Amino acid sequence: MKLLPITAISLALAASPILADDIGPDKAMKLVQNGTIKSFEALNDLAMQLHPGSTIGETELEQEHHRYIYEVELRDTDNHKWEVKLDAVNAEVLSNRKDHD
Repeated sequence: MKLLPITAISLALAASPILADDIGPDKAMKLVQNGTIKSFEALNDLAMQLHPGSTIGETELEQEHHRYIYEVELRDTDNHKWEVKLDAVNAEVLSNRKDHD
């Protein structure tokens, strides 16, 4: 019975981009506490400034090419979905694109 979860995890890992590593919650909190990356509140605030009145959906921290990238999905007041990518170290906006959902 344990084969199904292991298979699902293996498939998910195989489907993910090789150059991006998801950062788990424990490591993410250590990075914030050590001052390596900005706080999630600060990064969320920055994303919200780009889309005032929006609500935050999913968030994710990844390491791509030795860079910490914070991804935020937002839903604006017109119900449009946005994906904002921020450099988690210096809060630089890397992308701000409207999703076609």
